Amino acid sequence: MWFSGFNIFAQIGTNGTNDVLTNGVQTAQSIADGWDQQWIDLLQTNTNTNLYGALTNLGIFFAVGTLLFFMAQWLKDVLDNEYSRPISALIWPFVVVLLLANPGNGTVLSNLTLGLRDFVNTINQQVVEAADVNQTYQQALNMSIAEDVVGGLLRPCQSLIGQQQLDCFTKAKEKVDVLLGQYRGSYGGQPWIDRLDLKVNEILAFNGNSAELAFNSLLGSTTQTIIKNILVSLQSAFQNLIEVTMLLIAALGPLAVGGYLLPVAGKPIFAWLTGLLAIGIAKISFNIVAAVSAAVIVNGPAQNLDADPDLMWFMILLGILAPIMSLGLAAAGGFAVFNAISNTAVWVQERV
Repeated sequence: MWFSGFNIFAQIGTNGTNDVLTNGVQTAQSIADGWDQQWIDLLQTNTNTNLYGALTNLGIFFAVGTLLFFMAQWLKDVLDNEYSRPISALIWPFVVVLLLANPGNGTVLSNLTLGLRDFVNTINQQVVEAADVNQTYQQALNMSIAEDVVGGLLRPCQSLIGQQQLDCFTKAKEKVDVLLGQYRGSYGGQPWIDRLDLKVNEILAFNGNSAELAFNSLLGSTTQTIIKNILVSLQSAFQNLIEVTMLLIAALGPLAVGGYLLPVAGKPIFAWLTGLLAIGIAKISFNIVAAVSAAVIVNGPAQNLDADPDLMWFMILLGILAPIMSLGLAAAGGFAVFNAISNTAVWVQERV
């Protein structure tokens, strides 16, 4: 996962500009590590006593109940002289028992679930690395909010006059220089960083009403800053929602396996597996959209020193439109996967 929605605006007033970039990366890494540990704690650690263990016991209860229906159908097939199918069908109760056997350090099902999640994350990481070689996502996000960050540093000086304003500008400029130095250290001498530096110098060169006009025209408003902060938080919330949804579906795996022996066409385990894969598709789709749109910004307006683009569209795309599109693609992809799994299962049953 990329760094997601770090509260850069709050850090200006509390931790200082030195932590603006590093805290964002560390926060994202800690979020990812936190979810990894949560998966292990739920699916592998003391599964005899934790939530997954309780759901496993409930899945076993379902398996015992559905086994009665299975045996009734099996005996009916035997009485109808359909011996080949009943004999091959006896393998499925043993598969269910194997998947739900709980030794205390994770069932076979929980280990397979973790393996599937690791596979999805590996594919996602490969997509991120391939599409974000030059940190285009981070750079585009910082480019989108950089003026608001600088505005938050300079705006308190706007209401002052005389020497007080000059001293305020001097201190704010020191913080701005630190921030721009961090940008240059992360992304090199990008034109958008130089353009922001020129804007700051232009503001500091004005006095009185001219300074006020420069603030309003070059650094935007507090309302715009708040909106961008909300949009950044929304895309962070979506990524965390993806993680918790995948974990919730994984936790329901024992119930899906327990209901496998029901004599119905649509097996719960297929829907469960499809749900995991669909959420993985949503996660990968969001990262692809974010990387491609970020590349458009970094390789376009960011390289033009004279360009002054309004990148609010990028924030809206990340916070609202990309999550909606990702979920739509996941729904379509999940439906296709479900059909493929169901058709494969029917094919296997006809030949086993």
